[in-house]
Amino acid sequence: MYKNIVKKEKVELKNLVAYQEGQVVSKTLVQNDYVSVTLFSFDKGEEISTHASGGDAMVTVLEGTGKFTIGGDVFILKEGETIIMPKDVPHAVYGQEKFKMELVVSF
Repeated sequence: MYKNIVKKEKVELKNLVAYQEGQVVSKTLVQNDYVSVTLFSFDKGEEISTHASGGDAMVTVLEGTGKFTIGGDVFILKEGETIIMPKDVPHAVYGQEKFKMELVVSF
């Protein structure tokens, strides 16, 4: 089920995805009908524009600071903080500075 990650080895998730200048980078760890787990890195000023998800989406910031707009409300999250973006509620993500996050979507 898991891919792009070594099993039975201690890892820091933030080290599994690298920054790239001017880009949002993603690395999928799990993708199936029930759950999706993806790591992201955002260069400062990069974003994922407003969209909605078919499942509840839980984000944990692994490094840096990101801005999350969820249903029109704005949240600034720093390393170690988590928020849930509810199913079917429009949301967007912006790199307030370079940052990395883990996204877990449950369908």
